[in-house]
Amino acid sequence: MSLRQKLLLLVSLTVSAAVVAVAWTVLVRIKRVFNQRDQQDTALVISQFQREFQHHSAEVSAAVDRLAGSEHVRFMAFEIVQSGDTAPYLTEAQTLAQQAQFDFLEIVGPDGNVVSSAQWQARFGYPEPSAAQSGQAAFLKREDLPDGSTALGLFAVRPVRGAEPAVKLVGGRRLDQSFLGDLPVAPGMQVYLYSDAGPADNAAPASPQPAASAAFDPKRLIGPNGEVPAAGKYSALIASALQSGQQTSAILYLTGRREDSVNATAIPLKNESGETLAVLTVVLSRAEMVVAQQHIRAISYTVATAGILLSIVISLWIAARISRPIEQLARAAGEVAGGNWEAAVPEGGRDELGVLARSFNHMTRELSSQRDRLVQTERVAAWRELARRLAHELKNPLFPLQLTVENLARARELPAQEFDEVFRESTRTLSMEIANLKTIIGRFSDFSKMPRPELERIDAKDVVERVRSLYGASAENGVRFEIHVAGEPMPLDADPELLHRALSNLVLNARDAMPAGGTLTLTARPTGNQVEIRVSDTGQGLTPEECERLFTPYYTTKHHGTGLGLAIVQSVIADHNGKITVESRAGEGATFIIALPKADA
Repeated sequence: MSLRQKLLLLVSLTVSAAVVAVAWTVLVRIKRVFNQRDQQDTALVISQFQREFQHHSAEVSAAVDRLAGSEHVRFMAFEIVQSGDTAPYLTEAQTLAQQAQFDFLEIVGPDGNVVSSAQWQARFGYPEPSAAQSGQAAFLKREDLPDGSTALGLFAVRPVRGAEPAVKLVGGRRLDQSFLGDLPVAPGMQVYLYSDAGPADNAAPASPQPAASAAFDPKRLIGPNGEVPAAGKYSALIASALQSGQQTSAILYLTGRREDSVNATAIPLKNESGETLAVLTVVLSRAEMVVAQQHIRAISYTVATAGILLSIVISLWIAARISRPIEQLARAAGEVAGGNWEAAVPEGGRDELGVLARSFNHMTRELSSQRDRLVQTERVAAWRELARRLAHELKNPLFPLQLTVENLARARELPAQEFDEVFRESTRTLSMEIANLKTIIGRFSDFSKMPRPELERIDAKDVVERVRSLYGASAENGVRFEIHVAGEPMPLDADPELLHRALSNLVLNARDAMPAGGTLTLTARPTGNQVEIRVSDTGQGLTPEECERLFTPYYTTKHHGTGLGLAIVQSVIADHNGKITVESRAGEGATFIIALPKADA
């Protein structure tokens, strides 16, 4: 990844992260503010409901008190107690309920049985358990109706004064949509009432069940305007409130749109014994909050997009001011590393980049000058070393030549027969030493004029096979020859003769390193975009100092030789754009590793 791309990515990520952080913070804050407002509104509605409930309770209690104190009711109670005949008053409750505007009214005799019922005439003679709560405040109660349903009402029980034993009135009013309509609500808020469909208080089922066991009936959830849309969505919330008897809150999604979600709170309504008879549900629309969040998200996306575009412009500007000069400097440094010490970069500006460019150009000029001086110095040193080595190598055969000539001069005074014998011996010695001189001169001549490789497409397996056929056919001095060659093609662009000479030189050196026998291993395998050839022996190995100086011309670890063999091998490998290294430890053998670039397919 280039510097320009990194700068673009960094600026884009920084802008995006900042926008996301701000947007997330604002969204969380908005959600918290709306939740606090919803909680306050819900608490306000609950408080208002409690006040309204107390107000209705007081109204019902006062209305039952007035009815129980009326002359007509007192006379009726006196007649019932005196005569014990309740038949004349079978429909009296309906008349009294209309006068007092009660939805429910029952007259209960001294024996606790119903004398007259406004809501269900057939209850005549049935016991009314709620009559025992005489004198208490108004209370919630489920009331059975003739059609088999139940209704929730707010009831009060009062005895009729002047009649002993007491005749009681049980009067009440429904908690229905008209009651909900009297509750003040804020915009976006709805109040619903769910009346439990369990058995009534005055029924006596064979096996009582808890109120929450009844299945949820969407029709029993009512609002100020009647039935509630999507009432089934509230089933789990209301069921939880019925089961736990505790206030429960949840976010409900009435449709697939987030704007239609609501924050609902279910408040259980209980009777005197603690049984939950109904659930008041306060519903607050989340549409305003969702719209605000969507608006903030849209603004965030717009700001993020603008920030990314701005980051692109900034990165382009930075590229023109910073990254482009750095790229030019990097290319020039690569050229210097590749051998072009004349490389230079444009010098512009007075900032740090301009100073760096001028310093780089000054450095390359100094390097070029030092290189020329170094090349000249090395050239002189090389010629001096060559002259020294050549003088040393020539000195050895010149001494026996001098002795032979001196012997011939002295033998001239000997008899003819003895002179002939000395002459033949001397000429033989002269021939051998002259041949030795020719060999020494030939080696130095070969090293001084190494031919350039004539490249052609070959396979490394063929080179290894040629060496194996030449040196591995027969074992010498107990040396065992092993070959490990990969099966896949290993194409090379190389001079087969020069490569063969270099590999042969390494094989001969490995054999010389094992005078007492051992294993010589030749390995060839591809490694990525290179072909690796290894020549290993199990000889005495080399010291770290010997490994460092091994490829230096005229350096040798043998008692014989010029020390040019490995230098020639390194020159051949370098001409093929390859590299040769050695791995060895004293007493553990040595491995010469040749790495050559694989030819393109």
